[in-house]
Amino acid sequence: MARQATEPGEPGGRHGWHLSRAGRDQDAKASARTAGELMSNPPVTIEAGDSITGAARTMARHGVERLPVVDAEGRLVGIVARRDVLQVFLRSDEAIRTDVLEDVLVRTLWLAPGAINVAVHEGVVTLKGQLERHSQVPVALRMTAQVDGVVAVDDQLTYALDDSHLHLSEQGTERIRKL
Repeated sequence: MARQATEPGEPGGRHGWHLSRAGRDQDAKASARTAGELMSNPPVTIEAGDSITGAARTMARHGVERLPVVDAEGRLVGIVARRDVLQVFLRSDEAIRTDVLEDVLVRTLWLAPGAINVAVHEGVVTLKGQLERHSQVPVALRMTAQVDGVVAVDDQLTYALDDSHLHLSEQGTERIRKL
């Protein structure tokens, strides 16, 4: 395709010049005659057990649109395309809200359903309400940010007890005294 986009007699493409590395790479690919000359070297791959987020980061870091997926022995087991990765992150606000409520707040932080107000608009999650301890706030924020489809987290959380000054062993003792 790169060769076809280059007009005869115009080295470096339609405009006759490329100063960027991407332009030089495109020129090299335009003159390639074998598949080996076209491919990334060394090949950029991911393992079958790698996360989708990891695949997206690898694609962005290396500027590739497809990643070969290999097993533990390095054998090809499939291909992940940018479109496949994007489908995971294109989730409805309601699906994101459900995951935050059920997985983060109820199952992980053991909060009662409805203890924290969760609103999602275009992938931006707003957490509003009061947690028992200050130390729970960063956990809730970090875990919410890791939910597939979350673009950003708006922190409107407060806390009843500031346990930020306590060491780990003191936090357990403090909890026992409260009980």
